[in-house]
Amino acid sequence: MTSSSYDVVAVGNAIVDILKAVPDAFLGEENIAKGGMTLIDDARADHLTARMADAVVAAGGSAANTMTGVASFGGKAAYIGKVADDDLGARFTQEFRAAGVAFDTPARATPPGTARSLIAVTPDGQRSMNTYLGASTLLSTEDIDAALIQSGETLFLEGYLFDRDEAKAAFVRAAEIARTAGRKVALTLSDRFCVDRHRESFQHLVKGHVDILFSNESEITGLYENDDLGAALDTARKACPTVIVTRGEVGSLIAAGDETVEVRPMPVAKVVDSTGAGDQYAAGFLFGFARGRSLAECGALASLAAGEVISHMGPRPGTNLRALALKSGFRV
Repeated sequence: MTSSSYDVVAVGNAIVDILKAVPDAFLGEENIAKGGMTLIDDARADHLTARMADAVVAAGGSAANTMTGVASFGGKAAYIGKVADDDLGARFTQEFRAAGVAFDTPARATPPGTARSLIAVTPDGQRSMNTYLGASTLLSTEDIDAALIQSGETLFLEGYLFDRDEAKAAFVRAAEIARTAGRKVALTLSDRFCVDRHRESFQHLVKGHVDILFSNESEITGLYENDDLGAALDTARKACPTVIVTRGEVGSLIAAGDETVEVRPMPVAKVVDSTGAGDQYAAGFLFGFARGRSLAECGALASLAAGEVISHMGPRPGTNLRALALKSGFRV
């Protein structure tokens, strides 16, 4: 296997995040499901955009957020995702490259527009996402840069991308390229919503193509239709070499073969916004993995990154993660 130019190459939904702190009453007024993700059309997106004036706007998307975290740790990251040739697409590209992530997927010249996720953040830090997928789901096999994927230590795939057949084909194609090149493949299940819609496809992908699986407790129990976490984790570890389950304030579990590592969360004075917690957890783990760290060290770096991002608004690091890790005594 040839040496890699990138620590991680990701494929995902390229989305601009629009975040607004709101009272709980706002969710009732707009019939928004608390703590979940709901797909919306362009009219609904325009309505919520108008209601969420003076919001925090940032280039986002789950796997895209993870890549900015990898770069913040000092790692080399690249991304494949689809934006439109519009103002939001230009903003996404500019911010993403400024964060140190390689991004060269051609923009789409015709409608629909660049995707956006309108995120209502309640006083308890919970984020409720209303997502207009727009151009992001129009990623196709033609956008999959084989040479780029072959140059990455790990390919990171985002479960949110699974809602359209063409995007799903691109997803599987990317995994096949990575496996053929001897690279590792990581997958995040993204959301219970995704798991319930694509359970069979995810099970097949995990068993045949995935080396590292990221999930939370609801997603892993939903994937294997077993409400007992231990039983679901036992099933998962038989299908995938490394399985990670994040559990919020309880911490996380990393299962590899017969080994199970319990990872404590990083203490946080106040949870301001949980948006991006799982994304940055994945960034810390994948960065540590690329550096050959133990599972325990990878988990600790993951918790560090997740703890940092939930302490402020927005899904990306507000502090340089490399500097934070060094200050906390980590090897980076």
